[in-house]
Amino acid sequence: MKKKWTIIFIIILIPIGLYTKLYTGIKSSWVNNSLGGILYVIFWSLFFSIIFQKAKPWKIATIVFIITTILEIMQLWHPIFLEIIRDSFIGRALLGTSFSWLDIVHYLFGLVLSFGLIKMLRKLES
Repeated sequence: MKKKWTIIFIIILIPIGLYTKLYTGIKSSWVNNSLGGILYVIFWSLFFSIIFQKAKPWKIATIVFIITTILEIMQLWHPIFLEIIRDSFIGRALLGTSFSWLDIVHYLFGLVLSFGLIKMLRKLES
């Protein structure tokens, strides 16, 4: 399987990402919000790197960053359909509940890590 390591990384990221939303220890606010945001960008970048195998890593990571930033800005908007989605744990984990400019900085960090990870995995898997 050509994308074995990328799939393994994705599978590992799922429970770690979900755990960041449940973590209650030291720096829990940062882990719940900021670390989760970094992992969110990495997860989706890896996911889309499998689908768009010919796309350049920087394009994948940048597009995921832009979409994630749009989702962050959408947290300022509270229409009923979004509130219904946000009522569930998965909805809150995927869409978030409150806007923070600082989250965008963490998404940018996720972009940089994603870019490097996709490049590394593609080299490893070629």
